[in-house]
Amino acid sequence: MRLLWGSCSRISALLFGPRRSPGNGFVSKGSLCYLRKMVHYLTEERGRPNSADYRIYFKTSDGKYISPFHDIPLFAAAEQENDIPSSKKVKMSENEVLFNMVVEVPRWSNAKMEIATKEPLNPIKQDVKKGKLRYVANVFPHKGYIWNYGALPQTWEDPCHTDKDTKCCGDNDPIDVCDIGSKVCSAGQVIQVKVLGVLALIDEGETDWKVIAINMEDPDASTLNSIEDIQKSRPGHLEATVEWFKKYKVPDGKPENRFAFNGQIRDKDFAIEVIKSTHEHWKGLVQKQTDGGEINCTNLSVCESPFRCTENEASDVATSAPACGEPAPIPSEVDKWHFLSK
Repeated sequence: MRLLWGSCSRISALLFGPRRSPGNGFVSKGSLCYLRKMVHYLTEERGRPNSADYRIYFKTSDGKYISPFHDIPLFAAAEQENDIPSSKKVKMSENEVLFNMVVEVPRWSNAKMEIATKEPLNPIKQDVKKGKLRYVANVFPHKGYIWNYGALPQTWEDPCHTDKDTKCCGDNDPIDVCDIGSKVCSAGQVIQVKVLGVLALIDEGETDWKVIAINMEDPDASTLNSIEDIQKSRPGHLEATVEWFKKYKVPDGKPENRFAFNGQIRDKDFAIEVIKSTHEHWKGLVQKQTDGGEINCTNLSVCESPFRCTENEASDVATSAPACGEPAPIPSEVDKWHFLSK
């Protein structure tokens, strides 16, 4: 099947599962375009990859533009619901709760891609600092991010809320997730994950939770149910995770990061309580019960939210972004390996 597009915008289907081969797609002049089996969400790329204007916008299966921050449900069981999911709707059993994860950064890559919380519809973009695109350094023996890295939608680490355990305020972002599955995902993919634990990073005085989870499509998902299971079947993986977060900013001239709980990764039950808490903070944000400052809460489907927009307004946001273009070159220094003293 061959489809024709009016521009070079790359449109790909995102699965709750493994990435499909681009062999099912087609090539258009000047741009490689992928067409994969659609299940729930589509992405539309705008601007030039590896540039400051690059964006990944999200769409529903019927082509409506949405916010991955606000419109994709936190709980996978609430996938077909438009209302804010409540814990009662998904509490089949605490151990069976699955969460949606928006993948921002594929494993082994370096570009610091993130949900743009301050932009309408919150597309994924590459972070910029001091006028330069951000890439994480390769700290030996690691190459880029060592997991698929992303965020849980409909969560928010409130910068005005002091966590009772860490004694620090939130970092003003959705809660972060490290998918330890073996499959390399793509930026913008939405996967269902099982939560296994959580690490409490203290980043420049702010609480920055890092949820440890596994893609439910992973062959090991059924046998990994706790932090202890990871330690038994994947020795060294959790230690590498703590080490990565401790040192990843050092090549940029910053001190090592520190952690609450002496760097101990807390268990699954603790992690789920943290997620529920950040979900409650998000509810206050999107219902305008909390002042979110510069956070953009534009959404298409959240009931009781004063920030809801029309389909046409959402479409105008995405289609006004620059058309998709050829990728810009990646700086050669991104491949450099940094050797740090113990």
